[in-house]
Amino acid sequence: MTMLRTTICSILAASCLALPASSQRKAVAVFVLAGQSNMEGKAQNKLLEHQATAAATRDTFAPFRRGDAWIERDDVFIKFLSRHGKLTVGYGSPGRTGCELAFGTLVGDRIDAPVLLIKTAWGGHSLRKNFRPPSAGLPPEETLQQELEQAIKRTRQRNEKNKRDDPLPTMADIRAAYGKSYRMMLEEVRTTLEQCGKLFPELRGRKHELTGFVWFQGWNDQYGGAELEYERNMRHLITDVRRDLEAPELPFVIGVMGQNMDKPAKGAMKTIQMAQLAMAEVPSFRDNVRAVPTDVLVDLAAARLYPEWKERREEWDRTGSDHPYHYLGSAIWFTSIGNAFGDAMMDMIE
Repeated sequence: MTMLRTTICSILAASCLALPASSQRKAVAVFVLAGQSNMEGKAQNKLLEHQATAAATRDTFAPFRRGDAWIERDDVFIKFLSRHGKLTVGYGSPGRTGCELAFGTLVGDRIDAPVLLIKTAWGGHSLRKNFRPPSAGLPPEETLQQELEQAIKRTRQRNEKNKRDDPLPTMADIRAAYGKSYRMMLEEVRTTLEQCGKLFPELRGRKHELTGFVWFQGWNDQYGGAELEYERNMRHLITDVRRDLEAPELPFVIGVMGQNMDKPAKGAMKTIQMAQLAMAEVPSFRDNVRAVPTDVLVDLAAARLYPEWKERREEWDRTGSDHPYHYLGSAIWFTSIGNAFGDAMMDMIE
Protein backbone atom coordinates (compact mmCIF):
# COMPACT_ATOMS: atom_id res chain seq x y z
CA MET A 1 0.00 0.00 0.00
CA THR A 2 2.91 2.34 0.74
CA MET A 3 4.26 1.69 -2.77
CA LEU A 4 0.86 2.52 -4.26
CA ARG A 5 0.67 5.79 -2.33
CA THR A 6 4.15 6.71 -3.50
CA THR A 7 3.25 5.90 -7.10
CA ILE A 8 0.15 8.09 -7.01
CA CYS A 9 2.13 10.93 -5.49
CA SER A 10 4.83 10.49 -8.16
CA ILE A 11 2.26 10.62 -10.94
CA LEU A 12 0.84 13.87 -9.61
CA ALA A 13 4.31 15.37 -9.27
CA ALA A 14 5.39 14.21 -12.73
CA SER A 15 2.31 15.66 -14.37
CA CYS A 16 3.02 18.97 -12.66
CA LEU A 17 6.63 18.95 -13.91
CA ALA A 18 5.40 18.12 -17.42
CA LEU A 19 3.43 21.35 -17.56
CA PRO A 20 5.24 23.84 -19.82
CA ALA A 21 6.72 26.75 -17.90
CA SER A 22 4.96 29.17 -20.23
CA SER A 23 1.59 27.64 -19.46
CA GLN A 24 -0.01 28.26 -16.10
CA ARG A 25 -3.25 26.46 -16.91
CA LYS A 26 -5.40 25.42 -13.96
CA ALA A 27 -5.12 21.90 -12.62
CA VAL A 28 -7.72 19.28 -13.48
CA ALA A 29 -10.15 18.82 -10.58
CA VAL A 30 -10.39 15.08 -10.00
CA PHE A 31 -13.37 13.45 -8.26
CA VAL A 32 -13.58 9.76 -7.35
CA LEU A 33 -17.09 8.24 -7.45
CA ALA A 34 -17.15 4.88 -5.69
CA GLY A 35 -19.66 2.28 -4.55
CA GLN A 36 -21.78 -0.57 -5.81
CA SER A 37 -24.64 -0.89 -8.32
CA ASN A 38 -26.35 2.40 -7.60
CA MET A 39 -23.10 4.26 -8.15
CA GLU A 40 -22.85 2.35 -11.42
CA GLY A 41 -26.19 3.97 -12.35
CA LYS A 42 -29.47 2.23 -13.19
CA ALA A 43 -31.75 4.69 -15.04
CA GLN A 44 -32.32 3.30 -18.53
CA ASN A 45 -31.31 5.66 -21.31
CA LYS A 46 -34.59 5.10 -23.16
CA LEU A 47 -36.38 6.53 -20.11
CA LEU A 48 -34.15 9.62 -20.19
CA GLU A 49 -34.87 10.03 -23.90
CA HIS A 50 -38.61 10.06 -23.22
CA GLN A 51 -38.58 12.26 -20.13
CA ALA A 52 -36.18 14.77 -21.71
CA THR A 53 -38.87 15.71 -24.21
CA ALA A 54 -42.08 15.05 -22.25
CA ALA A 55 -43.74 18.30 -21.17
CA ALA A 56 -44.08 17.27 -17.52
CA THR A 57 -40.42 16.31 -17.04
CA ARG A 58 -38.26 18.02 -19.66
CA ASP A 59 -37.21 20.88 -17.38
CA THR A 60 -35.39 18.37 -15.14
CA PHE A 61 -33.15 17.35 -18.01
CA ALA A 62 -32.74 20.74 -19.71
CA PRO A 63 -29.26 21.34 -18.15
CA PHE A 64 -27.97 18.26 -19.98
CA ARG A 65 -29.32 19.10 -23.44
CA ARG A 66 -28.76 21.57 -26.22
CA GLY A 67 -31.66 21.66 -28.61
CA ASP A 68 -32.72 18.09 -29.35
CA ALA A 69 -29.41 16.46 -28.38
CA TRP A 70 -27.55 15.53 -25.21
CA ILE A 71 -24.58 17.75 -24.43
CA GLU A 72 -21.08 16.29 -24.47
CA ARG A 73 -19.16 18.44 -22.02
CA ASP A 74 -15.89 19.92 -23.29
CA ASP A 75 -14.76 20.62 -19.73
CA VAL A 76 -15.92 17.50 -17.85
CA PHE A 77 -14.45 14.08 -18.60
CA ILE A 78 -15.22 10.65 -17.18
CA LYS A 79 -13.51 7.28 -16.84
CA PHE A 80 -15.71 4.35 -15.79
CA LEU A 81 -13.63 1.19 -15.93
CA SER A 82 -13.39 0.29 -19.64
CA ARG A 83 -15.20 3.42 -20.88
CA HIS A 84 -13.98 6.98 -21.05
CA GLY A 85 -14.80 10.22 -22.78
CA LYS A 86 -16.60 13.53 -22.44
CA LEU A 87 -19.42 13.53 -19.89
CA THR A 88 -22.85 12.79 -21.35
CA VAL A 89 -25.63 10.24 -20.87
CA GLY A 90 -24.81 6.55 -20.84
CA TYR A 91 -21.97 6.32 -18.32
CA GLY A 92 -23.94 4.06 -15.99
CA SER A 93 -24.46 0.32 -16.34
CA PRO A 94 -24.75 -0.69 -20.02
CA GLY A 95 -27.56 1.31 -21.60
CA ARG A 96 -28.09 3.29 -18.40
CA THR A 97 -27.14 6.52 -16.64
CA GLY A 98 -26.49 7.32 -12.98
CA CYS A 99 -25.84 10.24 -10.66
CA GLU A 100 -22.57 11.09 -12.45
CA LEU A 101 -24.41 13.08 -15.14
CA ALA A 102 -25.97 15.61 -12.76
CA PHE A 103 -22.98 15.62 -10.38
CA GLY A 104 -20.47 16.23 -13.16
CA THR A 105 -22.62 18.91 -14.76
CA LEU A 106 -23.04 20.80 -11.49
CA VAL A 107 -19.38 20.74 -10.44
CA GLY A 108 -18.32 21.46 -14.03
CA ASP A 109 -20.48 24.58 -14.05
CA ARG A 110 -19.13 25.79 -10.71
CA ILE A 111 -15.44 24.94 -10.95
CA ASP A 112 -13.33 27.19 -13.19
CA ALA A 113 -11.13 24.35 -14.39
CA PRO A 114 -11.47 21.05 -16.26
CA VAL A 115 -13.09 18.25 -14.25
CA LEU A 116 -12.30 14.53 -14.35
CA LEU A 117 -14.63 11.93 -12.81
CA ILE A 118 -13.09 8.54 -12.03
CA LYS A 119 -15.92 6.12 -11.33
CA THR A 120 -15.03 2.88 -9.54
CA ALA A 121 -18.20 0.90 -8.91
CA TRP A 122 -19.11 -2.77 -8.96
CA GLY A 123 -22.57 -4.19 -8.33
CA GLY A 124 -23.11 -6.37 -5.29
CA HIS A 125 -19.95 -5.32 -3.41
CA SER A 126 -20.11 -4.80 0.34
CA LEU A 127 -18.12 -2.52 2.62
CA ARG A 128 -17.66 -5.33 5.15
CA LYS A 129 -15.82 -7.54 2.66
CA ASN A 130 -15.15 -6.24 -0.87
CA PHE A 131 -14.42 -2.60 -0.03
CA ARG A 132 -13.07 -3.39 3.43
CA PRO A 133 -10.42 -0.75 4.20
CA PRO A 134 -7.01 -1.90 5.44
CA SER A 135 -7.34 -0.33 8.89
CA ALA A 136 -10.44 -2.44 9.59
CA GLY A 137 -8.30 -5.57 9.62
CA LEU A 138 -9.66 -9.02 8.90
CA PRO A 139 -12.64 -10.64 10.66
CA PRO A 140 -11.89 -13.08 13.50
CA GLU A 141 -10.13 -16.31 12.52
CA GLU A 142 -13.20 -18.30 13.49
CA THR A 143 -15.31 -16.34 10.99
CA LEU A 144 -12.76 -16.88 8.25
CA GLN A 145 -12.62 -20.61 8.98
CA GLN A 146 -16.41 -20.90 8.75
CA GLU A 147 -16.35 -19.02 5.46
CA LEU A 148 -13.66 -21.34 4.11
CA GLU A 149 -15.64 -24.44 5.04
CA GLN A 150 -18.75 -23.09 3.32
CA ALA A 151 -16.74 -22.18 0.20
CA ILE A 152 -15.23 -25.67 0.03
CA LYS A 153 -18.67 -27.23 0.39
CA ARG A 154 -20.09 -25.10 -2.44
CA THR A 155 -17.16 -25.92 -4.73
CA ARG A 156 -17.49 -29.65 -4.09
CA GLN A 157 -21.22 -29.53 -4.82
CA ARG A 158 -20.62 -27.58 -8.00
CA ASN A 159 -17.91 -29.98 -9.11
CA GLU A 160 -20.16 -32.95 -8.52
CA LYS A 161 -23.09 -31.39 -10.33
CA ASN A 162 -21.10 -30.23 -13.35
CA LYS A 163 -18.60 -33.14 -13.39
CA ARG A 164 -15.69 -30.75 -12.93
CA ASP A 165 -12.49 -30.83 -10.92
CA ASP A 166 -12.06 -27.18 -9.90
CA PRO A 167 -9.50 -26.68 -7.11
CA LEU A 168 -10.90 -26.19 -3.64
CA PRO A 169 -10.63 -22.72 -2.05
CA THR A 170 -7.85 -22.07 0.44
CA MET A 171 -7.58 -19.78 3.43
CA ALA A 172 -5.37 -17.51 1.30
CA ASP A 173 -8.27 -17.16 -1.17
CA ILE A 174 -10.66 -16.21 1.62
CA ARG A 175 -8.29 -13.62 3.04
CA ALA A 176 -7.51 -12.11 -0.36
CA ALA A 177 -11.19 -11.39 -1.05
CA TYR A 178 -11.33 -8.92 1.84
CA GLY A 179 -10.51 -5.44 0.60
CA LYS A 180 -10.09 -6.53 -3.03
CA SER A 181 -12.47 -3.84 -4.33
CA TYR A 182 -10.73 -1.23 -2.17
CA ARG A 183 -7.41 -2.13 -3.78
CA MET A 184 -9.00 -2.18 -7.25
CA MET A 185 -10.42 1.28 -6.58
CA LEU A 186 -6.99 2.71 -5.73
CA GLU A 187 -5.47 1.01 -8.76
CA GLU A 188 -8.14 2.50 -11.02
CA VAL A 189 -7.36 5.98 -9.70
CA ARG A 190 -3.64 5.40 -10.16
CA THR A 191 -3.82 4.08 -13.71
CA THR A 192 -6.32 6.73 -14.81
CA LEU A 193 -4.05 9.52 -13.61
CA GLU A 194 -1.03 7.81 -15.13
CA GLN A 195 -2.75 7.52 -18.52
CA CYS A 196 -4.71 10.75 -18.33
CA GLY A 197 -3.03 12.46 -21.28
CA LYS A 198 -3.54 9.40 -23.46
CA LEU A 199 -7.17 8.85 -22.43
CA PHE A 200 -8.06 12.53 -22.64
CA PRO A 201 -5.79 14.42 -25.08
CA GLU A 202 -7.49 17.68 -24.07
CA LEU A 203 -5.94 17.28 -20.60
CA ARG A 204 -2.41 16.46 -21.74
CA GLY A 205 0.22 18.50 -19.95
CA ARG A 206 -2.03 19.58 -17.10
CA LYS A 207 -1.40 18.67 -13.49
CA HIS A 208 -4.17 17.03 -11.44
CA GLU A 209 -5.67 17.94 -8.12
CA LEU A 210 -7.63 15.33 -6.16
CA THR A 211 -10.66 17.41 -5.20
CA GLY A 212 -13.38 15.17 -3.77
CA PHE A 213 -14.67 11.66 -3.12
CA VAL A 214 -18.29 10.44 -3.35
CA TRP A 215 -19.43 7.16 -1.76
CA PHE A 216 -22.79 5.59 -2.71
CA GLN A 217 -23.19 2.08 -1.33
CA GLY A 218 -24.87 0.03 1.37
CA TRP A 219 -27.28 -2.61 0.05
CA ASN A 220 -25.03 -5.65 0.43
CA ASP A 221 -24.17 -4.79 4.03
CA GLN A 222 -27.73 -5.52 5.17
CA TYR A 223 -27.01 -9.23 5.53
CA GLY A 224 -25.20 -11.51 7.94
CA GLY A 225 -24.80 -8.85 10.61
CA ALA A 226 -22.58 -6.65 8.39
CA GLU A 227 -24.75 -3.65 9.25
CA LEU A 228 -23.53 -3.80 12.85
CA GLU A 229 -19.97 -2.95 11.83
CA TYR A 230 -20.84 -0.50 9.07
CA GLU A 231 -20.15 2.61 11.13
CA ARG A 232 -16.71 1.35 12.14
CA ASN A 233 -15.85 0.32 8.59
CA MET A 234 -17.10 3.61 7.17
CA ARG A 235 -14.85 5.58 9.48
CA HIS A 236 -11.88 3.46 8.44
CA LEU A 237 -12.80 3.93 4.78
CA ILE A 238 -12.64 7.71 5.01
CA THR A 239 -9.34 7.79 6.89
CA ASP A 240 -7.74 5.10 4.72
CA VAL A 241 -8.80 6.67 1.41
CA ARG A 242 -7.35 10.00 2.52
CA ARG A 243 -4.14 8.35 3.64
CA ASP A 244 -3.68 6.17 0.56
CA LEU A 245 -4.46 9.01 -1.87
CA GLU A 246 -2.23 11.42 0.07
CA ALA A 247 -5.14 13.83 0.61
CA PRO A 248 -5.68 14.22 4.37
CA GLU A 249 -8.49 16.80 4.06
CA LEU A 250 -10.19 15.31 0.98
CA PRO A 251 -13.89 16.35 0.95
CA PHE A 252 -16.05 13.25 1.31
CA VAL A 253 -19.74 12.97 0.34
CA ILE A 254 -21.70 9.93 1.52
CA GLY A 255 -24.95 9.03 -0.21
CA VAL A 256 -27.21 7.74 2.56
CA MET A 257 -29.25 4.66 1.61
CA GLY A 258 -32.73 5.62 0.43
CA GLN A 259 -34.41 2.51 -0.97
CA ASN A 260 -37.06 2.85 1.73
CA MET A 261 -38.40 5.64 -0.53
CA ASP A 262 -41.08 7.68 1.28
CA LYS A 263 -41.52 5.12 4.09
CA PRO A 264 -39.43 4.98 7.30
CA ALA A 265 -36.46 2.65 7.05
CA LYS A 266 -36.38 -0.39 9.30
CA GLY A 267 -33.98 -3.06 10.49
CA ALA A 268 -30.56 -3.31 8.84
CA MET A 269 -31.26 -0.49 6.38
CA LYS A 270 -32.02 1.86 9.26
CA THR A 271 -28.82 0.79 11.02
CA ILE A 272 -26.75 1.56 7.92
CA GLN A 273 -28.48 4.89 7.41
CA MET A 274 -27.67 5.93 10.97
CA ALA A 275 -24.06 4.81 10.53
CA GLN A 276 -23.70 6.88 7.36
CA LEU A 277 -25.29 9.95 8.92
CA ALA A 278 -23.04 9.59 11.96
CA MET A 279 -19.92 10.20 9.86
CA ALA A 280 -20.77 13.88 9.44
CA GLU A 281 -20.89 14.22 13.23
CA VAL A 282 -17.44 12.80 13.93
CA PRO A 283 -15.50 15.82 15.29
CA SER A 284 -12.53 15.35 12.93
CA PHE A 285 -14.88 14.98 9.93
CA ARG A 286 -17.27 17.90 10.50
CA ASP A 287 -15.57 20.31 8.09
CA ASN A 288 -15.03 17.89 5.24
CA VAL A 289 -17.62 15.09 5.34
CA ARG A 290 -21.27 15.40 4.30
CA ALA A 291 -23.94 12.70 4.51
CA VAL A 292 -26.70 13.25 1.96
CA PRO A 293 -30.07 11.50 2.55
CA THR A 294 -31.46 10.10 -0.70
CA ASP A 295 -34.89 8.88 0.43
CA VAL A 296 -36.13 12.47 0.72
CA LEU A 297 -35.31 12.92 -2.97
CA VAL A 298 -37.57 10.05 -4.05
CA ASP A 299 -39.40 10.28 -7.38
CA LEU A 300 -42.91 10.02 -5.94
CA ALA A 301 -44.53 9.39 -9.31
CA ALA A 302 -42.36 6.30 -9.79
CA ALA A 303 -42.77 5.17 -6.18
CA ARG A 304 -46.56 5.32 -6.34
CA LEU A 305 -46.78 3.58 -9.71
CA TYR A 306 -44.30 0.80 -8.94
CA PRO A 307 -46.70 -1.57 -7.06
CA GLU A 308 -48.75 -1.81 -10.29
CA TRP A 309 -45.89 -1.67 -12.79
CA LYS A 310 -46.71 -5.03 -14.37
CA GLU A 311 -50.37 -4.15 -14.95
CA ARG A 312 -49.52 -0.63 -16.17
CA ARG A 313 -46.37 -1.49 -18.10
CA GLU A 314 -46.72 1.14 -20.83
CA GLU A 315 -47.13 3.89 -18.24
CA TRP A 316 -44.31 2.44 -16.14
CA ASP A 317 -41.89 2.51 -19.07
CA ARG A 318 -42.37 6.28 -19.18
CA THR A 319 -41.80 6.63 -15.42
CA GLY A 320 -39.27 4.11 -14.08
CA SER A 321 -37.00 1.34 -15.33
CA ASP A 322 -35.94 -0.87 -12.40
CA HIS A 323 -36.83 -2.03 -8.88
CA PRO A 324 -36.63 -0.24 -5.52
CA TYR A 325 -33.15 -1.54 -4.69
CA HIS A 326 -32.00 0.34 -7.81
CA TYR A 327 -33.94 3.49 -6.95
CA LEU A 328 -36.69 2.35 -9.33
CA GLY A 329 -34.35 3.06 -12.25
CA SER A 330 -35.79 6.57 -12.01
CA ALA A 331 -33.97 9.11 -14.16
CA ILE A 332 -35.49 11.88 -12.05
CA TRP A 333 -34.33 10.30 -8.79
CA PHE A 334 -30.76 9.67 -10.00
CA THR A 335 -30.63 13.24 -11.30
CA SER A 336 -31.81 14.63 -7.95
CA ILE A 337 -29.22 12.51 -6.16
CA GLY A 338 -26.42 13.72 -8.42
CA ASN A 339 -27.42 17.34 -7.87
CA ALA A 340 -27.55 16.83 -4.10
CA PHE A 341 -24.11 15.21 -4.11
CA GLY A 342 -22.76 18.09 -6.17
CA ASP A 343 -24.25 20.73 -3.89
CA ALA A 344 -22.79 19.02 -0.81
CA MET A 345 -19.39 18.73 -2.45
CA MET A 346 -19.29 22.33 -3.58
CA ASP A 347 -20.41 23.50 -0.16
CA MET A 348 -17.22 21.99 1.26
CA ILE A 349 -14.97 23.13 -1.58
CA GLU A 350 -16.22 26.70 -1.81
